[in-house]
Amino acid sequence: MTNRISSAVEQIAESATLAVDAKAKALKASGRNVIGFGAGEPDFATPGYIVQAAISACAEARHHHYSPAGGLPELKEALSVKTMRDSGLDIPLDQFLVTNGGKQAVFNTMMTLLDPGDEVLLPAPYWTTYPESIRMFGGVPIEIFAGADQGFRVTVEQLEAATNERTKALVFVSPSNPTGAVYSKQEIEAIGRWAVANDIWVITDEIYEHLVYGDAVHYSMPVVVPEILDKCVVLNGVAKTYAMTGWRVGWMAGPPDIIKAASNMQSHATSNVCNVAQVAAAAAVSGNLDDIGVMRAAFDERRLTIHRMLNEIEGVACLEPQGAFYAFPSLQGLIGRIIAGREVDSTLDLATIVLEEANVAFVPGEAFGAPGYGRFSFALGLDDLVEGINRVTELVAS
Repeated sequence: MTNRISSAVEQIAESATLAVDAKAKALKASGRNVIGFGAGEPDFATPGYIVQAAISACAEARHHHYSPAGGLPELKEALSVKTMRDSGLDIPLDQFLVTNGGKQAVFNTMMTLLDPGDEVLLPAPYWTTYPESIRMFGGVPIEIFAGADQGFRVTVEQLEAATNERTKALVFVSPSNPTGAVYSKQEIEAIGRWAVANDIWVITDEIYEHLVYGDAVHYSMPVVVPEILDKCVVLNGVAKTYAMTGWRVGWMAGPPDIIKAASNMQSHATSNVCNVAQVAAAAAVSGNLDDIGVMRAAFDERRLTIHRMLNEIEGVACLEPQGAFYAFPSLQGLIGRIIAGREVDSTLDLATIVLEEANVAFVPGEAFGAPGYGRFSFALGLDDLVEGINRVTELVAS
């Protein structure tokens, strides 16, 4: 008897972050006062000028019809200008592909680059979608763990040790989801030059480029190491920076042959991204960064607060996040304890107990290739953040 579900799809796990968020929302709907640290989603509304651009676009008849599968020309023009403005990277219009959110950009890239058996170096902790997208197209994710003792940043020596003749690509993310780590310019240069020397593709996700704090600075690897441009795909989107998670607009930028191949594939898979959302995205990336500054200041206050509060919990140790909007504490000091009358054998257990007993949702580190840790998004209001961590503190102390 043949399988009802293909082996490629059957091996894919549900998004852990969305699953936690969905469970928290379901409990809220049932009347529970749940505070969710699970979703990587800003709590701000999309800035008004972006919404107005979408409203105007709805009235234009040309947006009621199919448009080029690879993206509206005006959005590609805006992306080219924005990329030069924000990172100093000069990319022509024909080297952009507009996608249905950042996730489609990830899947398009993996589908275009990978053949069965190709290995992809995947620094861990990692965003949950990366390994699943690699496996979907026959690739093999090679996890390279960098814990808190390394600031969650992998080294060239680790990459070198994991490389062989089957290595095709490296996934590189700074600022990082889930850890908030930001690589220094020197570290980025060393990794980029190593990739060039080893003829390895670099897939660099820059969606959190504007969300850096303190002394941290975001650097785009192909700017620091221009030699990688011919074997580099840059992923990005409007979701995080502009509070546009629901608008579903992302993009990939890379060598012309890769973008053309990915565009051909997308023309069969989804065709064009919603025209109105594309117009909104063009307005977003063309606008000034004032609204981003307001959001970043709020995230910064929350970042410092959650970092302090987590470290005040006995058994918890948290590095200060440098970017994105996630704290990624070590919870290993809580493993093996009895909490609320229940034994904690893993961070999976801990997340279940905290949700059921304290009505607080966070994502256990197992989802990110990092058992013993947990991801707490601080993209929620400060009052809820303080209340949520206080609940965890009280539960652990009871």
